[in-house]
Amino acid sequence: MDNGTPPAEPWKITSIQYIRSPSYEERLKCLKEAGWNPFMIKAENVYIDLLSDSGSGSMSDDQWAALMRGDESYASRRNFFTLVDKVREIFGFENIIPAHQGRAAENVLFSTIVKKGDVVPNNTHFDTTQANIEQNGGIALNLPIKELYDFDHFYPFKGNMDVKKLKETIDNYGAQKIPVVMLTITNNSGGGQPVSMENIKKVSKICKKSDLLFFFDACRFAENAYFIKQREKGYKNWDIRRIVKKMFSYVDGCNMSAKKDMLCNIGGFIGLKKSSMNLYNKLATKCLLVEGFKTYGGITGRDLEAMAVGLEEGVNCKYLDWRISQVRRLGEQLKKAGVPIIWPTGGHAIYILSQKFFPHIPPTQYPGQVLFAMLYLEGGIRGAELGNVAFGKRDPQTKKETFPKLDLFRLAIPRRLYTNSHIDYVAQKIISLYKNRKKYRGFNIVYETPYLRHFIARFEPLRGKNGSS
Repeated sequence: MDNGTPPAEPWKITSIQYIRSPSYEERLKCLKEAGWNPFMIKAENVYIDLLSDSGSGSMSDDQWAALMRGDESYASRRNFFTLVDKVREIFGFENIIPAHQGRAAENVLFSTIVKKGDVVPNNTHFDTTQANIEQNGGIALNLPIKELYDFDHFYPFKGNMDVKKLKETIDNYGAQKIPVVMLTITNNSGGGQPVSMENIKKVSKICKKSDLLFFFDACRFAENAYFIKQREKGYKNWDIRRIVKKMFSYVDGCNMSAKKDMLCNIGGFIGLKKSSMNLYNKLATKCLLVEGFKTYGGITGRDLEAMAVGLEEGVNCKYLDWRISQVRRLGEQLKKAGVPIIWPTGGHAIYILSQKFFPHIPPTQYPGQVLFAMLYLEGGIRGAELGNVAFGKRDPQTKKETFPKLDLFRLAIPRRLYTNSHIDYVAQKIISLYKNRKKYRGFNIVYETPYLRHFIARFEPLRGKNGSS
């Protein structure tokens, strides 16, 4: 970017999809029917959908053309090898195992290597990562740096792992209880904050010393590389591809969702270095049971081809300039109006501090869920609660809840989908909601599940205003 001026979109629009904004009365009806959980509202009744950036973006004309080149042979289809070649070129990995999305790759990995009582350290686990580890009897351990919790001040790499705590974890549990060390780039549940090359290098060194497997949760690898180029000394003149190659040189493998920085609507894979052939064979066997043969992994040949094209497009610096600037545009408007957010903004989303947004609503009444529901009610906008509902835990005996340190509400911006006019509308509605925040009341949970309860939980408003409830 020149002189701090946000770049114009590096593409032109050749096809559109109409969206509608339901009336206030319609939105209220939808919310009540959904148990005050916008996850359960039909997408056609959402005006601007920022629930997730996963698979919700726009594919390019080259990707759509790639879909026509699908080889749907059951085994060893041509498109698989196209993707293998592109992964080798960008990441340096020799082997991949496709999966239909990131959490499926997590399932293959963790069901193979995690045993009851094992510990998996990470800077911060995302919800599905944590659930897949815990379902296999493991402990998902978060080791973020303290700077992550200094919400108002600039620190270039708040997504870093606390390497001192990683060493302590290895000493306390023993390397034999740690099947893998994960590093999520960027740190999604930690405000979408980037991880520095220096931190990646330090974690790698610790893992090598203890002979531990080191993996990226690599969904937003390109956005992380962009921040390294912008913020870390020594990388200003490096192109994105070179930075990515160096990042991945420090790890043994990765879990990848193609629905983020690979710019696809579906897909994922596990990537491994050639030195990890024993693990590759185990994972390929598990994939055969739960996803499919190792050269298609539950997805079509045409989607494998689109993944290869998306991987190339995702490391384009002009695209990343625009992508990051659009996210920052929303964050700057909210910060200027006093809305409490994690600062600086990350690469894919804005994270509102729910408890600070609604200081009068106690944690047990889920302020993030209130924001989730009320933003839809007031503006037809759907975000995502990633706090006390998503990461809270209820003791099965006492029914008492414990809550995460971060109670966040995320506005994830799909790639290449919305214009800046849409972004400005979102900012206006959130600022209006914040100005009138005192009129809203909390929620009770009336239905939940043991894992990932935020997806299908149902709520009821406590007595009070909450719009027209």
